[in-house]
Amino acid sequence: MLTSGATVARTGLDGIALKPAEVDVADAVHLDAELLVVDYEGREHLPGASVLRELADETTVRMTTPVRADGFDPLGDDSLARELPDDVGRVLVAGHGAYLTECEAGRAIAPRLGAARKVANDAWVGTEGVERVALAAGGTQFDLLSRSTDRDLKSLRAAGYDGEIAVYAPTVLASDDDAILDAVGDFVGRRASVARALPDDCATDSAATGRAREVLLKASRDFALVGDAATVRDRVAELHELGADYVVGYPARGLDEFSG
Repeated sequence: MLTSGATVARTGLDGIALKPAEVDVADAVHLDAELLVVDYEGREHLPGASVLRELADETTVRMTTPVRADGFDPLGDDSLARELPDDVGRVLVAGHGAYLTECEAGRAIAPRLGAARKVANDAWVGTEGVERVALAAGGTQFDLLSRSTDRDLKSLRAAGYDGEIAVYAPTVLASDDDAILDAVGDFVGRRASVARALPDDCATDSAATGRAREVLLKASRDFALVGDAATVRDRVAELHELGADYVVGYPARGLDEFSG
């Protein structure tokens, strides 16, 4: 565990997700996190091997790797995957279209997840958009927090699923409505069920008013972890009780509020 600060511990989060297009990944060395998950936001934002190695010297690190992207394709160019330090684990994902070329986006997901799992048999598997394929691939299932998460966790455990489940959630350590909307309003506004409920061309940040503001604030509590550290800790504990083995928070307002 890293030694500086105690905010991560107070929230009960099992890990912190890092977006390298938004933060200097190397700064995470100052967090008291027992797990760091580095998101993939395009090749131009990939952290260097030396940075990943430095973090892995202090805590558990996993790198998100889209199996359809050149450099991480187990059925093609896997050069970037082979350059990852040995002590950095992986999170295998289909990959967001925003970070894939047209050619990459057209590649089949299922055989690549299966092939990548054979190479990285301890990898987590992101389920977004490929839930059944991810479950078939095996490994720790990495789900994005949603309105169905509680029900899904209970159903999987009731059905006898005994594999590990991790939950990813944008996290805002604030109770102020404006602060919450400025941090995650745009994110939750893009979720399909939320987008359908929003008025056309409405603001999704603190400028939102009326019906839009009501919908976005409700959705922020469905699709993110929001509130002070104690409130977030209670929600994390609830997710654990329902069957989640790990809850990983993405600091939607940056790393500073998790630095002590």
